[in-house]
Amino acid sequence: MPAGRLAETLKFVVAGGFGVGKTTLIGAVSEIEPLRTEETLTQASAQIDSLHGVESKTTTTVTLDFGRITFPGLEVLLFGTPGQDRFVAFWDHLISGAHGAVVLVDTRRLEDSFHAVSYFEHSDVPFVVAANVFEGAPRYPEDDIARALRLPLGIPVISCDARDENSAAGVLIDLARHAHSTALTASAV
Repeated sequence: MPAGRLAETLKFVVAGGFGVGKTTLIGAVSEIEPLRTEETLTQASAQIDSLHGVESKTTTTVTLDFGRITFPGLEVLLFGTPGQDRFVAFWDHLISGAHGAVVLVDTRRLEDSFHAVSYFEHSDVPFVVAANVFEGAPRYPEDDIARALRLPLGIPVISCDARDENSAAGVLIDLARHAHSTALTASAV
């Protein structure tokens, strides 16, 4: 990049329910060691946070995750939300200034995704839904997932493996395209 020229910065949020892979997705693509605010799950939290479907989970994000990817002339900042419903009030702070969001879902526990989807449907932040393909989880066509989540037309649904750098990067590329398209449509109105 020529001296004196600033890079464009995009802010993307990775949101979703408890244990869907938000921390994993950010870690898979971040070029820096991600900032993680994970704490060990305790017996006290077991009364509040259901481990149904994620029984082997031992830690949880309590504030945010942060990662970064840079390209010539472009810096992408990634902010991951905590997944428990009791932390959703904090999401308003995390999405401030965001250019787009990924709502990560687990098809084994799709009902845990309704709150995150509803949150972004009522925000001004363009979003995509990414179905994390956990081992042993049923695979569904993206159209079926969109119908099950009752998504408005035009919200992309992508299958991904949050552990895989290329798959996670593909989700972010699809988000960038969708956010750009949404911005073009809004400016034409």
